[in-house]
Amino acid sequence: MELTAVLTHAEEGGFVALNPETGTTTQGETVELAVANLKEATALYLSEFPQLNVGHPVITMFTLPEPVDA
Repeated sequence: MELTAVLTHAEEGGFVALNPETGTTTQGETVELAVANLKEATALYLSEFPQLNVGHPVITMFTLPEPVDA
């Protein structure tokens, strides 16, 4: 099963990893560790809450205008 991992920098250091198909979230000090932890968390989640059709999310980017200084 191929799933999505979205990683962002954590304020306290390291990375936060999210799987949007299931909503599982975890963290790790490195990208590799965050993804490994996410794999484990998602596998545990799916063992409790099986999902037959887990589709990929649509991921896009958008730009906000720069704030205007008053």
